Amino acid sequence: MDIIHSVSALRERLQRVPNNVFVPTMGNLHDGHIQLINIAKPRAACTVVSIFVNRLQFGPREDFDRYPRTFESDCNRLRQAGVDVVFAPDEKEIYPEPQTFVVEPSDLQHILDGAARPGHFRGVATVVLKLFNMVSPHSAIFGKKDYQQYIVLRDMVRQFALPIEIIPAETVRAPDGLALSSRNAYLTPEERREAPRLYQVLRKAQAEIAAGVRDFQRIELHGMSELADSIWKPDYVTVRRQSDLRAPTPQDRELVVLAAARLGRTRLIDNVEVMLR
Repeated sequence: MDIIHSVSALRERLQRVPNNVFVPTMGNLHDGHIQLINIAKPRAACTVVSIFVNRLQFGPREDFDRYPRTFESDCNRLRQAGVDVVFAPDEKEIYPEPQTFVVEPSDLQHILDGAARPGHFRGVATVVLKLFNMVSPHSAIFGKKDYQQYIVLRDMVRQFALPIEIIPAETVRAPDGLALSSRNAYLTPEERREAPRLYQVLRKAQAEIAAGVRDFQRIELHGMSELADSIWKPDYVTVRRQSDLRAPTPQDRELVVLAAARLGRTRLIDNVEVMLR
C-alpha cells in the first residue's frame, strides 16, 4: 500500500494504473468505511482512499478542531482491507491558495442538513470536485447514511458531465441499529445507549408509510415529539422523495425518511428508504 501526500506524486503513481475507484474519507475509519472499500475493490485494478479533514465544510462553531484524527490506525485498517493507494494531503496541498472558486450546489444545499449547516454542501462539493480532478477515478463510492450529500454529489457529477459513476452504499449499523459514524465516538456511555432511538423512530415511520399511511405531516410530528420527549434536540424528521429530497406527491413511490437530532453535544443523522408498490 502506497501512502502519498502530494498531488504530483499521486498523479505519477496513478499513471501506472489509471483504472481506479475512489473512496473519499475524513479518516477515523470504522466498519462503514471498510464496507465502502469492499464494494470498491472488485470494480477496478487500483483502489484509492483519501484521508482529509476538509475545513471548508465545517461551520465556525462546528467540530473541525476536535474531529478525531487517527491516521496511523486508519492506515493499518486500510492495509488490512487491501487498499492500493492512500492519499493523505495536508491543507496546503489541497488549498495552496484561498479557494475563491467554489462549487455552488442547487437549492438542495439550503434544506434539511443544509439549513442547519449553512455552507456545508458548498464545502463538500468543492473539495470532492478537487479530489476527483486529482484522482481521476472512473467511479466513487459514497455511503447512503449521508443521503443528502450523496444526492448533491450525484447531481454535481451529472451536471458537470464528469466521467465518474457515483455508487451508493447501504448504511452499516451496529447490532442495536445505530448507524456507524465517526462522530459516535463523541457519545457518552449513557448517550450511546440512547442513540439507537433515532433509528427506531425512522423504522416506525417507515412501517406506517409502508402500511398505507399518507399523512406525512403527522408521521413527522410524531417522530419529532418522540425524540423531544426524551433527551434529544431534533432538527427534523421528514418524509421526502428519494430522487431530489422534495416533498412527495401522491404519485411518488420511492421515498426516504430522514432525521437529524442532537444528543448531548453530538449531532446524529440517519435515514431509511421506503419503496411503495
